[in-house]
Amino acid sequence: MDVSASDTETDDYAKPLLRRKEEGDAPRARACCSCRYGLAVLSCYAFFVAYALRVNLSVAMVDMLNSSSSGNHSSSVCPSHSGPPRPNHNHTASVYNWDSETQGWILGSFFYGYIFTQIPGGYLARKYGAKWLLGVGILGTVVFTLLTPLAADLGAGYLIAVRVLEGIGEGVTFPAMHAMWASWAPPLERSRLLTISYTGAQLGTVVALPLSSQICFYLDWTYVFYVFGAVGLLWFVLWALLVSSTPETHPRISEKEKLYIITSLKNELSSTTDQVPWMSILTSVPLWAIVVAHFSYNWAFYTLLTLLPTYMNDILGFSIKQNGMVSALPYLGCWLVALFGGQLADYLRETLQIRTVIVRKALTLVGMIGPAIFLIAAGYTECNYILAVVFLTISSSLGGLSASGFNINHLDIAPPYAGVLLGITNSFATIPGMVGPVIGRALTRNNTIGEWRTVFYISAAINIFGAAFYTVFGKGTVQQWAVHRVHSQ
Repeated sequence: MDVSASDTETDDYAKPLLRRKEEGDAPRARACCSCRYGLAVLSCYAFFVAYALRVNLSVAMVDMLNSSSSGNHSSSVCPSHSGPPRPNHNHTASVYNWDSETQGWILGSFFYGYIFTQIPGGYLARKYGAKWLLGVGILGTVVFTLLTPLAADLGAGYLIAVRVLEGIGEGVTFPAMHAMWASWAPPLERSRLLTISYTGAQLGTVVALPLSSQICFYLDWTYVFYVFGAVGLLWFVLWALLVSSTPETHPRISEKEKLYIITSLKNELSSTTDQVPWMSILTSVPLWAIVVAHFSYNWAFYTLLTLLPTYMNDILGFSIKQNGMVSALPYLGCWLVALFGGQLADYLRETLQIRTVIVRKALTLVGMIGPAIFLIAAGYTECNYILAVVFLTISSSLGGLSASGFNINHLDIAPPYAGVLLGITNSFATIPGMVGPVIGRALTRNNTIGEWRTVFYISAAINIFGAAFYTVFGKGTVQQWAVHRVHSQ
């Protein structure tokens, strides 16, 4: 007899929870000091490192440029904000005569490597285990980060090559972590665990932007890469010593927690690890709904991530010391809202028993249309820098709700293949990082407010389209092709 997805699917995880209680299955293990929440914290640190290494160049770039070089302006469109004089000893690093087009290619080059390892990362993590794949990937990025000053001195082409190699290392992080969470995250704790984990990306941005500006101000831009490289090396040591790919292989997990995790996932995970239903995956409409939403959200996210320090400097007139702090505010809000969204999503699903698909779509709508509205509004603030910063902060903050929307929907529709699915969606979602900075700098050659307004309009329109597409075609149930068929006599 075949047990197919239609027999086992449910769109509400509260009902399986009640059935487990009736069947006498393992009770929930405590969260405090547990291995699964320990993994969430260390993976949060992992994404902190990954994004710190990704965005520090955005701030350092402002200090790496010769202000008198072609295509760069020594003054901002709006009145500059006065700041303390820079220490005399910070003028030892080289500066470069890169025009706006070259800057765009340097800032976008990371993503040309990043896209290359997305799908292989998801497949290899599922087949061989995620711990070392993720660990070695970020370690490689750390090594090339430490080599960045040398590459910049050799020329823009060498710097682009190093950034591409950094992207190749980081490309495995999200697919590998998704594959790991497929084995570690009980369904009713999924939103909380994954938002703790993945909001390390916003936290890394929040810390890296202001800290990079302070390092540039008091030392020079080369130390930005040395400091964050050292932070990454420390993470790798902790990751190697404390983390295991699955609960079954963890040496220090309690039997109660192990039983709780395995029992809660027993109806979701396939017992086979070799065969991937590629045709079913590639023709899945719910997957393409995530692809479109992920692509659309990342267009605005990556445009701001790479170009916001430039906007703050060239338009609003913030100094290098002020730039990083102000640029970090939108991501601080995004981090806090994402953490709140994870708690809210699990509360709505578990306590109020609202269907998963409704929760995912509602958070995606607010987390994509809200940012679009405030991004457009930011383009009309002219030189009112307080209002501009407020609107940009609200825009990015609301985007944090998407972390509990489409961003973890892979685990809802196909838990056994979550890493593979994220590799696919993140491949498409990397394209905005590749072309967004290039298009953004091409559209802002003269650094006028009108040009930047066009950049914001494009990002907002793409965001709204992605939210609408996901609302129509997104699903919250395990798909039939993702459920292991069991044959019994």
